[in-house]
Amino acid sequence: MNRMGTSTRLALPLVAVGLLAAACGSSGGSGANGTNAAGATNGGAAGSSGTVTVKSASGSAGTYLTDGSGRALYLWTADTGGKSVCSGACASEWPPLTANGTPAAAGGVEASDLGTVARSGGAKQVTYGGHPLYYYAGDSESKDTYGQGINSFGAKWWLVAPSGSAITGSAGSAPSATAPSYNY
Repeated sequence: MNRMGTSTRLALPLVAVGLLAAACGSSGGSGANGTNAAGATNGGAAGSSGTVTVKSASGSAGTYLTDGSGRALYLWTADTGGKSVCSGACASEWPPLTANGTPAAAGGVEASDLGTVARSGGAKQVTYGGHPLYYYAGDSESKDTYGQGINSFGAKWWLVAPSGSAITGSAGSAPSATAPSYNY
């Protein structure tokens, strides 16, 4: 004999529908709202067609590329031939900047240097000067450059100058007491 009450039997399907709707709402991919798999803003406007803006900012390391929200963008010296080899745990720590459409340039960034390259899962990763672009998970706010000069996953990570070259001369912004510390 089933001892489950009527209200419990009715609530279970509603809970299942709610969980399914929540799972569909957070696909983890690059969505039309301008976010990447890590949930980082790519600089696209909410509700846009996925346009990503790349611009520049100045800090202690010099002038470097950011997304439209001011989050620092990095290149990885292990990438060759304009292709990303950062996946799995690497892409979790260094989320790729992805776009649904053609990336836009602003503030000292050359539109002719912007492009995209297909990732293994089908997403389009934004490139600049042939370098795939990434965020650093330890950068939580605009102007953070904690990833500058880190050697992780077997190679160095550098901020990108508007010229398209790596900025290798100085360290990133000093970590605060709340900044994560990663040892790879």
